[in-house]
Amino acid sequence: MPASVLNLKNAPLQTPKLPGLHLIGDLFECHCESNRMFDAEWIERHCLKLVEDAGLTAIAHVFHPFGDGGGVTGMVVLAESHLSLHTWPEEGFVTIDVYVCNYSTDNREKARRLFDALIRTYAPKSPRTFSIDRI
Repeated sequence: MPASVLNLKNAPLQTPKLPGLHLIGDLFECHCESNRMFDAEWIERHCLKLVEDAGLTAIAHVFHPFGDGGGVTGMVVLAESHLSLHTWPEEGFVTIDVYVCNYSTDNREKARRLFDALIRTYAPKSPRTFSIDRI
């Protein structure tokens, strides 16, 4: 096998004491104020407040408006991992993604608080949510 090929076939699987938590939301039929779909500055401030309220640590962030009736794509890089959010106002649709690692402490409840607050922000009639333990 060439030196540049990594063979993980027989590598032992290393698992942390607590796996990371990845929360994913597809929020259909959102019934919220329109600024929550279009206004990148409002969404950014709101997400940063929710991150702080959940007890997580924002270390960088960027939110981009698409203008002309388009939505917003945003990302908050957390010391614990990340939050991403994408809005489609024309569809009344929002996706959210919250992932936390548990390297030095259990951040799972903090992630759930942040995720639940984001869902309440967009008031979806038909949310689809997923919770994945990550190694």
